[in-house]
Amino acid sequence: MKAKLVRDKIVDIIKKSGRDCAFRVLEGDGEYEEALKGKLLEEVGEFFEDPCEEELADIFEVLEALAQFYSIDLYSTENIRQAKSFGTGAFAERVYLEEVFD
Repeated sequence: MKAKLVRDKIVDIIKKSGRDCAFRVLEGDGEYEEALKGKLLEEVGEFFEDPCEEELADIFEVLEALAQFYSIDLYSTENIRQAKSFGTGAFAERVYLEEVFD
């Protein structure tokens, strides 16, 4: 298994199953930031392989951790999302821009 960022209770779950593991707590912000970015890419890849609610929930969990890391307020973010959706639309109509002519 490749070393990776895991959910907080995974080590306890592994130990309760009778197995052992090696782990450490990431101390530096830089290392944690990179681990979060890698985890987001991992979870997005898993969602593309199996697009389901569980995989999407994993993406949301990582996004929440990233928001907390960067001190981004999710309530404000949702307000921005809604304003952008109202102003420029969402992706519901599947518009695919191929070129803009002068």
